[in-house]
Amino acid sequence: MWKSADSNQLLHRAGRAAAAAILVLLIVGCKVGPNYARPAVTTPQAYRGALAPAIANEASIAEQDWRTIFMDPVLQSLVDEALKNNLDLKIAAQRILEAQAQVSIIRSQQLPTVGAGGSFSALQLPAGLANKNADGTSNDFIRGGGFSASAAWNLDFWGLYRRQTEAARAELLQTEWAQRATRASLIEELATAYFQLRSLDSQLEITQNTIKAREDSLHLTQSLEQYGAGSRADTRQAEELLHTAQANLPEIRRQIAIQENAISVLLGHNPDGVQRGLTVTEQPHPESVPAGLPSELLERRPDILKAEAELIAANARVGVAKAQFFPQISLTSMGGSASNQLQSIFEGKNAYWYAAGSLTQPIFAGGRITSNYKYSQAQQQEMLASYQKAILNAFKDVSNSLVTYRETQNRREEQHQVVISASDAVRLARLRYSGGNTSYLEVLTTDTDLYDAQLKLAQAEAQEAGSLVNLYAALGGGWK
Repeated sequence: MWKSADSNQLLHRAGRAAAAAILVLLIVGCKVGPNYARPAVTTPQAYRGALAPAIANEASIAEQDWRTIFMDPVLQSLVDEALKNNLDLKIAAQRILEAQAQVSIIRSQQLPTVGAGGSFSALQLPAGLANKNADGTSNDFIRGGGFSASAAWNLDFWGLYRRQTEAARAELLQTEWAQRATRASLIEELATAYFQLRSLDSQLEITQNTIKAREDSLHLTQSLEQYGAGSRADTRQAEELLHTAQANLPEIRRQIAIQENAISVLLGHNPDGVQRGLTVTEQPHPESVPAGLPSELLERRPDILKAEAELIAANARVGVAKAQFFPQISLTSMGGSASNQLQSIFEGKNAYWYAAGSLTQPIFAGGRITSNYKYSQAQQQEMLASYQKAILNAFKDVSNSLVTYRETQNRREEQHQVVISASDAVRLARLRYSGGNTSYLEVLTTDTDLYDAQLKLAQAEAQEAGSLVNLYAALGGGWK
């Protein structure tokens, strides 16, 4: 009979304990605040500026490795060097490590803290003060000590710490996407600078060849003047042409040095010369570039994904602010043993323990908690607008890049025809002048037109190569 009553009572207590445990688990599993859901985004069916509608299974050029876009072996080696040594990338990598550590720091608040300690003491008493034992001996040397352990836990009933961890993880993701965006931007900037450098090299070569041709022309006019077949005015005009080309050399050399210095910094070392590879004319320029589907851009552009990570973090901080309205519950406990006789420190009579719980409910904080909640909501809406803006800017970048690449191709092709026509015009003008059938003014005009056309062609070739780089980056290429 007594056994049955004791058993029922034991089962009743166990049931209540189990129910309490389940209730605690349910409460601990609660997180106040909004759970993140990606905002709905309206994407266009095709990019404005695309020559043909995107095909569902057509891979964008951005899916290709950057080595397949930049075929110049020297440029490839420069990019490899930059990815290894660039200081902006190193800074971004350290920020990732900082964010990883921050996640661990914040997540630790969800866990209990446990500590342990011990103490030891020794005391030598004067013989006159020592206690006498029954056998006549005295306790003039006392050794004591103790040990203790403590634990404390702030229960995360409302998800305060879990939301903080969620925000920290999103901030980690944001730094990772920022690092990838830095990588893509570095490749874009380096390739563009390299093509500009090769264009300046071409302009330098064109100018040097023009100077040589104009020196020959000057010698011809001087000879004609000497023998009475030409005029002093023709000689002066030939000198003017020569000095005009020579005056361009310092500026071109200055721009080359500046461009080399910029590339050197991107490579992570002091300003120096830069190795050259293919000429700007030899750089590949595909006639058509697959852009892919606009909807895929949301998953490929690192700046969009970075903006989304910032939105996720702001969304989690709304939950953090909301949890501040609810009571915070803390548990603390401590236990140990202490004795002034070291040999009896482990005896049960010297043990002690302590346990307590506390509940703190904010009642009045001068509006701080409410204002903090409103602030977090406004910040979340700000990040939402920033995310939407990043998407719109991405579509704009792609459209601009598609149009720019197509039109720079057209400009380069037309400028090439201009050079062909101008070259023939110079040839004919010099033949006519040598035969005495025209004045030197015609030679001057056609020669000036040819030099100008050749410089513009070199610039157009660099713009075309650079626009391909910009299109590749706009479509989200370069970070993988």
